[in-house]
Amino acid sequence: MNVKYEELSPLGTYEEGMPWNPVEKIIVERRSIRSFKKEPLPDSMIRRILEAGRFAPSAGNSQPWRFIVVKSREILAEMEKDAIRVIKFFMFFLDYTTGNRVRRIIARFYAAVLIRILPNELHPVPFGLMSQIAQGKTPVFHAAPILILLVEDRRGVSNPPMDIGICGQNMVLAAHSLGAGACWIGLIKVLMYLPKWRKKFGIKYPYKLDVCLAMGWQKPKADGPVPREAQVVEWYDKGLNDPPRTTKQGE
Repeated sequence: MNVKYEELSPLGTYEEGMPWNPVEKIIVERRSIRSFKKEPLPDSMIRRILEAGRFAPSAGNSQPWRFIVVKSREILAEMEKDAIRVIKFFMFFLDYTTGNRVRRIIARFYAAVLIRILPNELHPVPFGLMSQIAQGKTPVFHAAPILILLVEDRRGVSNPPMDIGICGQNMVLAAHSLGAGACWIGLIKVLMYLPKWRKKFGIKYPYKLDVCLAMGWQKPKADGPVPREAQVVEWYDKGLNDPPRTTKQGE
């Protein structure tokens, strides 16, 4: 699909071949930002971003979330230090790519067992990221001046984690529409192994903290379209016994 950036279409209208409207443009151009300026976003801007999250749809309008904004450099530094400490502890037992032969064999066994139990958490992508963090090659929170913690209320209707995702994406798109940048970070959950952070943020039943948003001014500005895989789409637009037609979205 060709993206036209020389002009934007007005909201609330559609014509064949029209350029993107401002909402579509933000969706297409948004990128995960992992390099931020030190200056924090103004509180008024953060409240505006939070408002975008507050108005997100949720099952039964249950709004199963709490928002926590962390701006203190002291607290952010301590969170980074403790997250690295926990990740190093786990990777000591799980990272079978480092150390001597005996250690690698033992670690491979532990990793194989836990990967079966937690296939998503220990997918090669987060596994590789945690290995890089443990080796001091990449940070956890990307030195972001602001973290917005998305606390899930497990009493929500149907599927609260999905509602958290919708809510957070509203915030991400709002942030980018205002010139800031954001990045989803699931490794905030490693801090929940430490009682001090559960107590600090009030994370106890029915609340759960699995994800946060790192946010700030982009350094340098990196938003822009990036290649995406074409997706095969099935269209059921004929009779009950007719096979679907397929198209490739993105070509």
